[in-house]
Amino acid sequence: MSTEFPIPTPADPPHPFEPAGPGRPMDQVDPVGPVAGAATVTAQPVGDDSRASFVAVRDEVAKVVVGQLPVLSGVLCAFLAGGHVLLEGVPGVAKTLLVKSLAASMSLRTTRVQFTPDLMPSDVVGQMVFDQGQFRFRPGPVFTNMLLADEINRTPPKTQAALLEAMEEHQVSIDGTSRPLPDPFIVIATQNPIEYEGTYPLPEAQLDRFLVKLLVDYPTADQELEVIRRHHLGLDPHDPVAAGVRMVADPAILAAAQRSVAAMRVEDPVLRYVIELVRATRHSPSLSLGVSPRGAVALLKTAKAWAWLSGRDFVTPDEVKTMAKPTLRHRVQVRPELEIEGIDADKVLDGVLGQVPAP
Repeated sequence: MSTEFPIPTPADPPHPFEPAGPGRPMDQVDPVGPVAGAATVTAQPVGDDSRASFVAVRDEVAKVVVGQLPVLSGVLCAFLAGGHVLLEGVPGVAKTLLVKSLAASMSLRTTRVQFTPDLMPSDVVGQMVFDQGQFRFRPGPVFTNMLLADEINRTPPKTQAALLEAMEEHQVSIDGTSRPLPDPFIVIATQNPIEYEGTYPLPEAQLDRFLVKLLVDYPTADQELEVIRRHHLGLDPHDPVAAGVRMVADPAILAAAQRSVAAMRVEDPVLRYVIELVRATRHSPSLSLGVSPRGAVALLKTAKAWAWLSGRDFVTPDEVKTMAKPTLRHRVQVRPELEIEGIDADKVLDGVLGQVPAP
């Protein structure tokens, strides 16, 4: 996911979150400077205070997480759109550290649950317990602002399904009573793409509840050198605060930013472009399952979030292209005979993006 960028000049400083430009997926964009070959974008004074806070969040997380700025940008987009995140990557690429650092920089209460084959639904959402002659509700770890569901594909479907109501409706129902979850509530789940034995792949209905699926890749050689240098100097990855991560945002700032994102202007041609993209996936001969209307709404939300981070007050087709893969790759199914040949969802989406003309 490494990308080279021109060095910005002091007279023309880059916006901290730069749009990817035509055809550039967000996974391949390091949002710290202008992308080579992309059109120059003049930032609008949109939500300057809230946006500055999110820039500061990025900088704080970068104190302990090296080389995952595109992933961090995707997570921030999901936060702004009020959605959940699925992180896929091999062990040891800082997925958990990124979440902990993000929570520390935004003053969000976070809970980590290690999903295992023997984990029960009540271990996640809570249960009724008999105490001093009466039943009372004991909340589970889902009652938090940011739930880190670690290795979610290692737990059986029954426990995975326990998160469905929480993710969709921000509440849990126990013993006939619905209990609201804290606001904000965001699930960040991780899964290992190389383990197949003893795992339970997430069903389509569960995958569809994740706003984005982000691929966490290995760092570059220089980035990996910086990682081990920091550990050599005493970095404790289990304590981001001790590593220097400061609180630079809070739930009130997040709520204000979400309101700004929701108010972004989107013209009809861009709306039609979103619809044409998702409908093209339903007619693609390479896919056995296309994108649902929920996926179209998700793509619109993430495009608005990326445009806001880029300093605009309107959405262009470039933002839609940028967020297409992270938002849609887990909502489609490639035909089995093509998977055997090495064709994955990203390659099919590349073809769709190339075939559907932008307005």
